[in-house]
Amino acid sequence: MSNTTPQLKVLSIDIGGSHIKATILDKDGALLVEYSKVETPQPANPDNIVKAIKKLVKGLKDYNKISVGFPGYVRDSIVKTAPNLDNAAWANFNLGKKLEEELGCPARVVNDADMQGLGVVSGKGLELVLTLGTGFGTAVLLDGKLLPHLEIGQSPITRHNSYDAYIGDKAFDLEGKKKWNERMEKVLKVLKTLFNYDYLYIGGGNARELTFKLDKNVKIVTNQDGIKGGARLWSTELEPTPVMPSSTIKK
Repeated sequence: MSNTTPQLKVLSIDIGGSHIKATILDKDGALLVEYSKVETPQPANPDNIVKAIKKLVKGLKDYNKISVGFPGYVRDSIVKTAPNLDNAAWANFNLGKKLEEELGCPARVVNDADMQGLGVVSGKGLELVLTLGTGFGTAVLLDGKLLPHLEIGQSPITRHNSYDAYIGDKAFDLEGKKKWNERMEKVLKVLKTLFNYDYLYIGGGNARELTFKLDKNVKIVTNQDGIKGGARLWSTELEPTPVMPSSTIKK
């Protein structure tokens, strides 16, 4: 009897407001098959999304783990919020468990920007990842390790608008490219001051619409780069960085 551990092959799925994409990755995040995608169903509730995923991956057989990037707040593979999908229907839905039942492999679900972050960062210093699409996604990593997720997209950037409303798809369509870029310049200045990051990565479908000059420590990345983070979900410690107990802090 062989004791050889099966080679890691990850079905990596990215759920977005407009499309759901999938591929299979090796342990290093290299693609083993070409990307495939389907339109995100409407209404985008759990039942319809799971059906769409099953249809999308029907021809993909040779995998033993599943990674999912989801556009909302996720904890322990359980969806808490999904502001750009059918939000109320997703509250406390255990997407990881459901996909394990439907597809027959262990599954991990994280925020989509978190998964993209795992796929693109250098692993050195404080790195910030932004995704510009239907909404505004963010991930923060320290030395390659995910920090607790912050739903910055739902936070206010102006008196009346959240980041999602200010620079999401709807704002781009309503205000036009020039005005949207002016808003993005403002947002990047705010985030630079707030995080004082070593490096910033910008992905998502609207990243290609940026027209102003970016700082030297800012890089545009593709969705294809991001989905590769699915492999690192199974090779990276996902627990948040521990907080030092107050009793150990010198006063």
